[in-house]
Amino acid sequence: MFEERTTPRARRHTDTVGEIVDASWRLARANGLASISMRELGREVGLRAQSLYAYFDSKAALYDAMFRQGQEELAALRAGWPDELSDVEDPRRTAKELAREFVAFCTADPIRYQLLFQRVIPGWEPSADTYALAVTQLEQLRRLLASLGIRSPEAIDLWTALITGITDQQISNDPGGDRWSRLVDRAVDMFFDTFEIEQPITRGARRR
Repeated sequence: MFEERTTPRARRHTDTVGEIVDASWRLARANGLASISMRELGREVGLRAQSLYAYFDSKAALYDAMFRQGQEELAALRAGWPDELSDVEDPRRTAKELAREFVAFCTADPIRYQLLFQRVIPGWEPSADTYALAVTQLEQLRRLLASLGIRSPEAIDLWTALITGITDQQISNDPGGDRWSRLVDRAVDMFFDTFEIEQPITRGARRR
C-alpha cells in the first residue's frame, strides 16, 4: 500500500491554518469571542484580511475550527476516563474525580468554555460535522450514568446543571479561585444520593 504524501504546499497551508486558529484564540482571550475582526486577525498573522478567506471562507468557518479544536482537547482529557462507572471499585469517588477534571478543564480557559458550552456569538452555530464531536461527549456521559442504572433525560440534565452551574459560578464570580469548584464533591454526593446509587456498586447491580 502506498502512503499518501503531503506536498510542501499542503503542509504550508495546514501550518497557516493552525497559526490563524491560534491567533484567533489569542484575540478572543484578549477582547472576547464576538469581537474577533478579520482585519485584526490578518495583522496578527501577517496576512491581508482578504487573504484569510483562502483559509476560512467566513468568520463562521473560523469559529467552527476553534470549536472543533476545543472539542478535540476535551476528548483528549476524556480519553482516559473509564467506559463504565460500574467497572471501577468506587464509582462515587471516580465520578468526583471526573467531575473535578472537567471543571478544571473549563475554568483553565474561560473563553474556550464559552465557545464550547455557551451561546456568546450571536447567530453562530457549529456545523453539523463539528457539533457531532460534542454529541459524542454527551453520549459518553450517558453511557457512564447508564452503567449505574441511571438513564432518564432528567438525570442527564441534573448532572450537567450541577457541574456546569458550578463552572459558570466559578468563572463568573471567583476567577482563578476555588470558591465554587471546591463544591464539586458535594454536588456529586447530592446527585448519587438523589438517585440512591449504592456505594460501592458492582456490575449487575439494579437497573432503574
